[in-house]
Amino acid sequence: MSSRSSASSPDIDALARDLRASSRAALARAITLVESRRADHQAAARELVQALLPQTGHAIRVGITGSPGVGKSTTIDALGMYLIAHGHKVAVLAVDPSSARTGGSILGDKTRMARLAHADHAFIRPSPASGTLGGVAAKTREAMLLCEAAGFDIILVETVGIGQSETAVCDMTDFFLALMLPGGGDELQGIKKGLVELADMIAINKADGDNLKRANITAADYRGALHLLAPRSEHWHPPVVTYSAMTGKGIAELWQKIIEHRKAMTASGEFAQRRREQQVKWMWSMLEQRLMARLRTDAAIRGKVRKLEAEVAGGHIAPAVAAEQLAEMLQ
Repeated sequence: MSSRSSASSPDIDALARDLRASSRAALARAITLVESRRADHQAAARELVQALLPQTGHAIRVGITGSPGVGKSTTIDALGMYLIAHGHKVAVLAVDPSSARTGGSILGDKTRMARLAHADHAFIRPSPASGTLGGVAAKTREAMLLCEAAGFDIILVETVGIGQSETAVCDMTDFFLALMLPGGGDELQGIKKGLVELADMIAINKADGDNLKRANITAADYRGALHLLAPRSEHWHPPVVTYSAMTGKGIAELWQKIIEHRKAMTASGEFAQRRREQQVKWMWSMLEQRLMARLRTDAAIRGKVRKLEAEVAGGHIAPAVAAEQLAEMLQ
């Protein structure tokens, strides 16, 4: 069979079998299939994910966010290598809705994760280079399941964008880690109420050399700020830790906190509940995308959509009435 016909009609059974056998090439092909916009590829991807579902859900899923320059890539490199040294298989995925405008995800530059990029037990995949946040997040969720089916037991999901992308990553992971830089007093750049409320832990990077004292002061300031906010869970009060991605100091302690969180959430039943809620949220997100895709691609509907847009823009019809007419078209 030619590569062209193979790409047109993927053998889902063979792909699933190779992926279960931890084939990195099969994993890459499967994620490419998931990211494809072709209708037949999307149908094949749904079949593949469904077939692999029994092999998913066992990994620890960690979301990681932080402002540019905080050292996300260096942190992922250090944490990933630490985990591999302790017998884990690590997959790194990105949610970057801005990549189409900025020229690509930070993860595209694997030199920032030089050790992890060459590790046998690591897999690094940037987000799709185009699409809305919802679309990118959906593909990342499916890529996460594929990685789990391929035997990766730690999934690190990096949010490169800001704002809504942080919420999207939080909604698909078990633990949300916010990375911060040392700063003093008024320089605290991360006291963004929304972000801090999402975080399961705040970690101050670059706690080394001349920065060590400032990092400790910053950590104390964040601890004070967290006391003013209601914790995300009654079973877990987000800690604030310091570490150095460059030297590796504090990486082991950082991971230990993630394990402690997993144990606390599992014991309380909140871990399973959160996973169930994430699945349902994902279903509704996928449905919204399918409906929006139909509005954009169905030729018969598209013409009516443009006409309604013009009437709404011209003030001839109320947005609510137009929305009702669009909803009726989808029935």
